[in-house]
Amino acid sequence: MKIPGLDSPMTASSGLPQRHPDPYLPCQFLVEIDGLVVGGFSEVDGLECEIATEEVREGGLNDRIHLLVGPAKPASVLVLRRGLTDQDLLWGWFDDVRHGKVVRRDGTVTLLDAERQAAVWWNFKQACPIKWTGPSLRADASGQVAVEAVELAHLGIERPSSSRALSRRRRQRAAGGRR
Repeated sequence: MKIPGLDSPMTASSGLPQRHPDPYLPCQFLVEIDGLVVGGFSEVDGLECEIATEEVREGGLNDRIHLLVGPAKPASVLVLRRGLTDQDLLWGWFDDVRHGKVVRRDGTVTLLDAERQAAVWWNFKQACPIKWTGPSLRADASGQVAVEAVELAHLGIERPSSSRALSRRRRQRAAGGRR
């Protein structure tokens, strides 16, 4: 049994069924550091931020606890994974840090849509590579891609207003095409 409002939400103005926008497929992520695209990545972990909370008990009220909201706590490490390539900008940056030449850099992680256009992006601030993991090497015929991973410590992530504005325009365009 279909239940209006759950199985087929209605638009407020027309009463016609409203389609939900499809989620972005895990196509590919581009990573840019200091304005230079350092490569496409198949996996990015650590795009997260949490709001700190504090429990406060009020004297005489034993049936509840107040939960106060505090400042945002961004995850402090981004993990970027991709197939190993000849491009070694990230290895070079990591190697510099390993030898005491610490340079923090700003960057952007961009999710591409099915047409390979920028769909959503996040900026990270003052990143520094703290770990590089190379591929497991095996001499067999499995045909698996050699994957490397780089971990970047950073001082915060944000989704800029320009990324949110693009998302709004894409939603409006999609809604206009369905009418």
